[in-house]
Amino acid sequence: MSARERGQGPSAPGRDRPQGEGPLTAREVELMNAYWRACNYLAVGMIYLQDNPLLHRPLVPADVKHRLLGHWGASPALSFTWVHLNRLIVEQGLDVIFVAGPGHGAPGVLGPAYLEGTYSEVYPDKSLDAEGMQKFFKQFSFPGHIGSHVTPETPGSIHEGGELGYSLSHAYGMAFDNPDLIVACVVGDGEAETGPLATAWHSNKFLNPARDGAVLPILNLNGYKIANPTILSRISQEELEALFVGYGYKPYFVEGSDPTQMHQKMAETLERAVEEIKALQKTARQTDTPTRPRWPMIVLRSPKGWTGPKELDGHKLEGSWRSHQVPFGDVRDNPSHLKALEDWMRSYRPEELFDAQGRLNPEVRALAPKGARRMSANLHANGGLLRKALKLPDFRDYAVKVGQRGTTLHENTKPLGEFLRDIMRDNPTNFRVFGPDETASNRLQDIYKVSKKTWMATLLPEDADGGELARDGRVMEMLSEHTLLGWLEGYLLTGRHGLFHTYEAFAHVIDSMFNQHAKWLDISKNHVSWRAPVASENILLSSTVWRQDHNGFSHQDPGFIDLVTNKSGSVTRIYLPPDANTLLVVADQCLRSTDCVNVIVADKQKHLQFTSMDEAIAHCAKGMGIWKRASTDVDAEPDVIMASCGDVATQEALAAASILRERAPNLKLRFVNIVDLFKLQSSADHPHGSTQREIESLFPRGKPIIFSFHGYASLIHKLAYRFIDHEDLHVHGYKEKGNINTPFELAILNETSRFHLVIDVIDRVQGMQAKAGHLKEEMKNALLDNLAYAHAHGRDRPEIADWTWPD
Repeated sequence: MSARERGQGPSAPGRDRPQGEGPLTAREVELMNAYWRACNYLAVGMIYLQDNPLLHRPLVPADVKHRLLGHWGASPALSFTWVHLNRLIVEQGLDVIFVAGPGHGAPGVLGPAYLEGTYSEVYPDKSLDAEGMQKFFKQFSFPGHIGSHVTPETPGSIHEGGELGYSLSHAYGMAFDNPDLIVACVVGDGEAETGPLATAWHSNKFLNPARDGAVLPILNLNGYKIANPTILSRISQEELEALFVGYGYKPYFVEGSDPTQMHQKMAETLERAVEEIKALQKTARQTDTPTRPRWPMIVLRSPKGWTGPKELDGHKLEGSWRSHQVPFGDVRDNPSHLKALEDWMRSYRPEELFDAQGRLNPEVRALAPKGARRMSANLHANGGLLRKALKLPDFRDYAVKVGQRGTTLHENTKPLGEFLRDIMRDNPTNFRVFGPDETASNRLQDIYKVSKKTWMATLLPEDADGGELARDGRVMEMLSEHTLLGWLEGYLLTGRHGLFHTYEAFAHVIDSMFNQHAKWLDISKNHVSWRAPVASENILLSSTVWRQDHNGFSHQDPGFIDLVTNKSGSVTRIYLPPDANTLLVVADQCLRSTDCVNVIVADKQKHLQFTSMDEAIAHCAKGMGIWKRASTDVDAEPDVIMASCGDVATQEALAAASILRERAPNLKLRFVNIVDLFKLQSSADHPHGSTQREIESLFPRGKPIIFSFHGYASLIHKLAYRFIDHEDLHVHGYKEKGNINTPFELAILNETSRFHLVIDVIDRVQGMQAKAGHLKEEMKNALLDNLAYAHAHGRDRPEIADWTWPD
């Protein structure tokens, strides 16, 4: 690699600088360094101080926080990058958003946001003076205030960095369909060791320079994690360069610790990278067939805890793992450490940066962009302000025609694919569908009729024969759920819309990622009034647990929804539509919603259809209700309630009800179906929940409830614990029993079959055991017979596989 690519060459083209001086004059270096010193001063103050912000007198123990929680190590590199991006934003009028990947890196972002004035605009009590600065310092990582990540309370941020690994996928999601936006993404070198980050480097194969913005990855190579060196910092330069060349990037290296030299190197390298980005986009936008470019990236190698104390008590601090969070924490009780902190803060010469009232030097302040050009005030970082409602076709137009209920077979997700096809057609710049290599598998392939799969890598002639690949495609497929969901989250948080789909069992791959997004939405929605609502994160789980005939045990896990119920009810929704028409109603509702995570569980295989569109609309509006056509308790008190939730679960429950209607005609049975799972929860705990009266009108006290459920039985008990006497509630769900099974065999093994449900009714309804002994024996014999048939023939009996509901 040339010296120029290492950030050490002559000045960038077009700048009138003397040869060898670099892109900045001495005065520019001085001013930029002053701005950076101010950022670093604020970062240290946030971590340590609760009083005396400008050091007009010597520090005393009372000036220091009781709790020292923060992260110093990555902060200087973050603010250093921010200052240099500001320079180009001002000079070139760029539209740039900043993503801070290093964990606990908030001081490196909060400082610039405060100096630019955005923080004071959002929080007027944190004014740009000594009083405001003191409040700014004290609030950081302090009970009742803000955390040490760039949380939702931080203006300019839409990536928290609580769990590491998602900065780069978020950044690329922000850039899709944002042609004028540059996303500067600082990746921590510890973060770079995570699986999600490793796969996210491949996002450059999906960024179309003709219609998308650009991502500029900046690897913050400071060498250490909490207590260990980072892998990328301990491999050779050649190996590191080869890694990123192999990922498809053009890496530039900015290395060193001397501020004057590093300012020159970073200024030149950033100029070069932005020039290349603009040139690549210009070329692509002038041709009809854009190809994948080799995008620039920067490796910023600087000491961890840069500009902090070199050592303390004989131990190295700057450039070691000891500067990772709080370099020394016993400042209140150790006078020598208190003096070391004071010397550290005074080394930034705050008297040159701030006047006696705490206002920043006007010449230094002038380096920041104005208005929405400030990265801390960029509208994309409050994407709800840019969000436009989707143009949605009428979902009724995609309805499955249902004549005699329970006799028509249809793939439940296929009409949804047709609905999504037309949404993508009518929203060509703000809607995308994200999923692993399963769009067609999940029966959503109609989307390809209006947009193919995004593919900027090599195309082969055979791809034209059903490959569905295109440079201008809008269907996002990659075999990394982490990267896909990261793209979607970045896309949503910058004001757009989308849907993510995956196999139900493997949604667990993004368990913690969902956690992070749900927490972000909860804080944004309920505690940060200035954040505008963003489109909801819509997750479709298909290829579900009950239809894994050839995949077996590894593909059987309905537990993702259990996780979702642990998050705040203000932002979580779970739907289990029993057929295609209810799925369409639910999908339309989810795509219109904001500030939520909507999880829809719907199988892709052919299923019986039970509701007309009008019935589906009414049923989904209630969330749960009695199906009169399957009940025998009209105008009477029920003997038993048969409840169902989920497509296969509903079919088995209906089959059980039909057996009982025929064989026990005097039994008063009430059939209740649940679409909105949170209807089983109290309205005090969830906005979609029910009142005691609503529950008791469907589930009268003292009556046995035989519940056929899609997932794990314990979830129903958890949700309904406030309402229903659990001695009356008997839930049949998945029990971790199965392998390579026929569908009905799997139901038998998990005791969710129609025959098990009938037996349970006989056992639970008072007086039925004595009267229905023969029927119970028939059900037991049917279980044995169907197991034997499946093992002998490799399929279910025709009367089971071809069963229809005798309406």
